[in-house]
Amino acid sequence: MTTMDIDHDRTVDAVPAGGRTGGREIEVTLPVGYLDDQGRMHRRVTLRKMTGRDEALLADPANQRNGGRLVTSLLHSCVTGLGELSPVKRSDIESMYSVDRNFLLIRLRSFTFGPELPAGYTCPACAERFEQLEDLDSLPVRALPGEEPPEDIVVELVDGYLDRDGSVHTALTLRMARGDDETAAAPQMRKNASLGKNALLARCLRSLGDVPRHRLEALGSRILADLTLTDRRLIDRAFTENAPGIDLIRVLDCPACGHELRATLDLTNFLAMD
Repeated sequence: MTTMDIDHDRTVDAVPAGGRTGGREIEVTLPVGYLDDQGRMHRRVTLRKMTGRDEALLADPANQRNGGRLVTSLLHSCVTGLGELSPVKRSDIESMYSVDRNFLLIRLRSFTFGPELPAGYTCPACAERFEQLEDLDSLPVRALPGEEPPEDIVVELVDGYLDRDGSVHTALTLRMARGDDETAAAPQMRKNASLGKNALLARCLRSLGDVPRHRLEALGSRILADLTLTDRRLIDRAFTENAPGIDLIRVLDCPACGHELRATLDLTNFLAMD
């Protein structure tokens, strides 16, 4: 994996029917890329700034109840170009990898409202709540080299999955999550974050030791629920460490006690206009 130079993004002019206007669109390069039905990889995306119509999408109750559907609706509205595809279909956006969708959301927010994002954090050592102004354009981005699709994520479990016959399976393989996985897991995620994560990972599960495919599908998220927290942490690390996309992990010093903390970027005000 390599680190993508954020300066590779460039602003382009939109050319509407009524004439030429500047600064409405930007071209970016996806960290992973979208593999279409013909096996072609598309990395370049054209985004336009959000409009009042997109604000209405954010306020739609159906979208608010399902984060995956909201992201798909917003990106489908604002993505005007995806490689050689024309037109860009909703199914294209829904089938994109989650890391690419998150990347596009960050770029879209920065392009529309500016890169500065007010963020709040709580120190685990002294419980002090502090705020910091984050620069979205300075967040590091890791991109896959070349035009090949991403490799599966392989995890060697410590405790493994205990099957009904007493056998233990430790070799776990998952694919990267997509937008359709987010949409499917969203109802569970709303009820319980842990159950939602199980539902998401179950959709991404390729193999688990010698467990037959039909049994994997029948067990579904119950497999993830039965894993020890030790193994679940290994899976979390495999999904986040050295993974492509924007790195949202912040290393901060508490202004009150000086404790160094690691926290995920606070996105509470992500789409706030002020």
